[in-house]
Amino acid sequence: MPDTEANDIAYGDQVLFMGRDRKPFLRTLFPGEQLQTHDGVLRFDDLVGIPFGSIVQTHLKRDVLLLRPSTDDLILFLRRETQIIFPKDLGYILLKLGIRPGSRVIEAGTGSGGLTIVLAMMVGPTGHVYSYDRRSKPLALARHHLERLHLLDRVTLYERDVTEGFDERDAHALFLDLPDPWEYLNQAHDALRGGGIIGCTVPTINQLIRLNKALHSYRWFYIQIEELLLRQYKTLANRVRPDDRMVGHTGFLLFARRVFVSEGGDSQLFGEESEWGSDAADGEAG
Repeated sequence: MPDTEANDIAYGDQVLFMGRDRKPFLRTLFPGEQLQTHDGVLRFDDLVGIPFGSIVQTHLKRDVLLLRPSTDDLILFLRRETQIIFPKDLGYILLKLGIRPGSRVIEAGTGSGGLTIVLAMMVGPTGHVYSYDRRSKPLALARHHLERLHLLDRVTLYERDVTEGFDERDAHALFLDLPDPWEYLNQAHDALRGGGIIGCTVPTINQLIRLNKALHSYRWFYIQIEELLLRQYKTLANRVRPDDRMVGHTGFLLFARRVFVSEGGDSQLFGEESEWGSDAADGEAG
């Protein structure tokens, strides 16, 4: 991982450049290269040793701010072959899956690697991410992003369909970003530890209903369905107001817990009439 304690810019760092018009540019600094924008040119060799947060001038004498990119910036600037999970959903997914340093988490549907990157950051050097995708092109792009961020050692990438199941067992959490996640619930159940958390994202109500029905079996419990909406505001000093556009629907999120019921077993917690789900969040804490 890059040294996030050092605040002076070095070769290999990713820098977020922002001028007066607030249009951001994200670049990795390599010797001899430069940034060319409508505000002018900045030579990367001239930036090494300057602290993040500094203001420098282009050859046109235009001010440009040098910032360390946040995780949100890194995800939004990813070069992508597929639709990514938006940052507004990423943080919540991590929270709901219970991801922490040392977690072992499985992902199916690597795509361009947005969620993979955030998971790898959160599990730390003692955890691991196992990511499956049957498509070689998105996997190659995800590998490129992980290498650039020095996170590849925390991730195992598989070019494989998960119909035959996952290699891992006793995982803490598992996330399915697939068009038909209900087809892989048995495979996910085998890979998770008892009480482990499964998360899924689907874009349409039709998929959500089918997935929810499939989860209402003796093998999944505490089913929760949620959707996050994000509204940004204009931040002009004398005209603070809602932005004209907002990031509305990006996908439905569904979470559940893996449970074990012995063969032929039964429980009053399960069944068609059971309403145990998100309402349980209103329970008491002791």
